[in-house]
Parts: sequence; structure tokens; C-alpha cells
Amino acid sequence: MSGPSTYEPKTGFTRWMDQRLPIIRLGYDSFVDFPTPRNLNYWWTFGGILAIFLVIQIISGIVLAMHYVPHESMAFESLERIRRDVKFGWLIQSMHANGASFFFVAVYIHMFRGLYYGSYKAPREILWILGVVIYLLMMATGFMGYVLPWGQMSYWGAMVITNLIGALPFIGDAIREWLWGGFSVGQATLSRFFSLHYLLPFVIAAVVALHIWALHVPGNGNPVGIEPKSKKDTLPFHPFYTVKDGFAIIVYLIVFAAFVFFLPNVLGHADNFIPADPLSTPAHIVPEWYYLPFYAILRAITFDIGPIDAKLGGVIAMFGAILILFVLPWLDTSKVRSMRFRPVTRVFFILFVLACLGLGWCGAKNPDDLVFAIGHDAEGVATGFKFVWFAQLLTFYYFAYFLIVLPVMGLIEKPLDRPASIEAAVLGTAKA
Repeated sequence: MSGPSTYEPKTGFTRWMDQRLPIIRLGYDSFVDFPTPRNLNYWWTFGGILAIFLVIQIISGIVLAMHYVPHESMAFESLERIRRDVKFGWLIQSMHANGASFFFVAVYIHMFRGLYYGSYKAPREILWILGVVIYLLMMATGFMGYVLPWGQMSYWGAMVITNLIGALPFIGDAIREWLWGGFSVGQATLSRFFSLHYLLPFVIAAVVALHIWALHVPGNGNPVGIEPKSKKDTLPFHPFYTVKDGFAIIVYLIVFAAFVFFLPNVLGHADNFIPADPLSTPAHIVPEWYYLPFYAILRAITFDIGPIDAKLGGVIAMFGAILILFVLPWLDTSKVRSMRFRPVTRVFFILFVLACLGLGWCGAKNPDDLVFAIGHDAEGVATGFKFVWFAQLLTFYYFAYFLIVLPVMGLIEKPLDRPASIEAAVLGTAKA
């Protein structure tokens, strides 16, 4: 916890302001003198990177909204006009499109760091839950933004995903028709998605503010998972972490700039540069890369589960893969936060990361394609292990990690000795 404020106004204006609206004091206590564990590594910098990219996305999105036309006969052409005729439109559009991908890269690293170092454990459960809420809002915002270019992949992606929502019992049809604004994806759908895509980033910003507030109550976690016990365990956030985070942000922005200027379209799908055509279905409909693991989980359920048919089962599995993160703080039974001291669970975590990457690979492939061939049938057609089977295997492990591995390993695994304090961890001295 940050403790009592140490801010002292130095000028007449700051003293006058501090008595009426202590916003300078709030900023000083939150981002200057905030006591931060002295052993944070570069994995912790992605929180700051996410804040920077949220600002980039909001500002670039506002500028694009000034020129975009949310009409099914003009949306595709309006994006081309932005790229070609609007001053620096090519730059702003490239920043917004690639910024979404870099935003998700940072958030996935941020989440995996939280999983590895146990950042979801008491007293940081609310902090973790707010983070999952932000992730869900990002998923919704990104999906609606993907529809706005009104290319082939945008149109048919909207058709597939909204139809899946219709599989939900009782409320599915009502939600689908509300999203459509009618009985099919069309003009009303585009208008709704544009409005929601413009609104949700401001909702995300509000939840981010709550997320930061929840962070400043218990304070930062740290790689060894031990709470600070004295002032020797912490450093003021400025200048130590402002400089460290600033360096990491600059490096990340340099990579981002390389995509913006030299590879502006490499992360997009070629079919989305074709205007939407309701009469021509693409050969292979895929979402943006950051949805591919969940798309693979959706398609992995090819069998009925009791009274639940395969389509509904896939939707439940897809949403369940995200919703399970809300109860993660209570699924992990270990009292040790960091997996640095849980060698066996660490192996399962590495397998979990590989499973997530594998699901992304499966999501980009045709389910009936072969991962590897083992022979040929009587007609000379190659036979082997299909991507849909691989996705089923990885989906099982995804859920087993949360529902079996973490609860069981927390009870049976004997953790390694931990340092007596953060200072001891940094200096490599006494163990607890």
C-alpha cells in the first residue's frame, strides 16, 4: 500500500489547487512516490505499454470516425478515401489497424505474466477480475472494429459470429436480431457496430482507471510473490520505473513503427481488401489472429454433449474459455504465488502456453486439413492426424489446466524455499 501522502505543494498555485482539487497530489502519490517492489522485471512494463496503446487507439479512432462513412454501400470506399485523400490518413489508419494487434500482443503477455507470477491471488482478486473485464471489452471492441471495413472477411465474420450467438437458448435469437437490426447482417448491423466500437474504448478507459485504483490498494506484485516488509524492499516509482518502463515502451513503439510504415497490411487478411458480397462466400472464413485460439475451441466441439448439440457446445466452450478466468483466483489452491518456486506446475504452465499457441495455429487452418500425414487410403487420398483432432486435444488441456492441474498441484506439490524478503531476493541472501 502507498501509505500516507508525502506530497508537499511548493508554489502558491499548487497550494491553492491542493486545497480545492488535489489532483496533483493524486498524480504524485500514484505515479511518482508510489512504493514499488524493487525486483520488478521487464514483464511488468507491459501494463504501461497497454496504457500507451489505449491512448493511441482512442485518438486514432476519433480521427478516423471523422471521415468514415458507416453505410454498407460507402464504408469500403470511405476507408480507401481515408488512405488516399485524407491528409496523413494512411498513417492514422495504419496506426489504428496495427495498433489493435500490438494492443493484443501486449495484453496476452500481460495476462501470461499474471498467470506465471500468481498476480490473481489474494489480495489482488478484484484487480485480476477487472483485468478480465477489460479483456472481454477489448474482444468485443476488436470484433466490431473488424466489421467496419466492410470487406469480405468483415461481412462473413460478422455473419458467422452473430449466428453463433443465436445458438444460445432462450435469449440467443433476440440478441442476434438486436445486433443485426433486422433479419440479416446489413446496414443496421454496420450502424450498430460503428456506434458500439466508438463507445466501448471509453468504457475500457473507465475500467482501466478502476484497474489502476485496485492496483494501488495492495500495490504491485513481484517475481518472488512476497509482499514488501520494509522500505528496503521498495523503490519510488519515479525515477526508477519511469525510466525502465520508458525504455521498454520506446523499444515496443519502434517495432510498432516498423509495421506501421513498412508492413501496414501484413497482419490483415487478403479477402478483406475485397468489398463485401453477400452472394460470394470466402473459401475459408477466419477472424483476426488474436481470436484464433477461441475460434479453434469453438470448432473443436464437433459432437453432442448429452442434450447440448455441437453448435451450442462450441459456443459454451468458446465463452467458457474466457469466463473461467473470472474464477481463477479460487481454482488455484497453492499459497505460493510465483511459479519460480513451483517447478512441477511451471512445466504445466509452459505446456499451457504452448497449447494456447497451438490453438491459434489450429484456428487459422481448415479443420479437415492434416497436421501430419501417416498414409493414403484406397483412393490415394492422404490420411493422418487432422487439425480438428489436434484442437480437441489442446482444448481439453486448456480447461484441464484450470480445473485439474491448478487445484490438484496446489495441494500435492512441495514448493521450493522462498527468500525471506524482496531485499534478500535481490541480494541473493537468506532463504525463508
